[in-house]
Amino acid sequence: MNIEEYREYCLSKPGVSEGFPFDNKTLVFKVMGKMFALTDIDEFEGINLKCDPDYAIELREKYEGIIDGYHMSKKHWNTIKTLSDVPDKTLYHLINHSYELVVSKLTKKEKEELKNT
Repeated sequence: MNIEEYREYCLSKPGVSEGFPFDNKTLVFKVMGKMFALTDIDEFEGINLKCDPDYAIELREKYEGIIDGYHMSKKHWNTIKTLSDVPDKTLYHLINHSYELVVSKLTKKEKEELKNT
């Protein structure tokens, strides 16, 4: 997966916006204002994604290219190295997982708004 494919996939999800809230090189994707994915656009060496804590540990044990979240909560975030043993199919799945985790925590009102986007 290259950065264009990553960006297009994240933006294809309902209610997603992109921005640079931290600096001019960290691209952040949010659903209904809540962060679910981010990456460095200059290097695109890793993608940070939210993850269920138990699943995060399982993934880190299975793939060398998945480590605890760089500059993030080590319990709830993974960093997936883009040039690693993680197949693109798994990366797409993990983007979906991150997105769905964030959506599951939205308020009832936010979920209703998301349905209408």
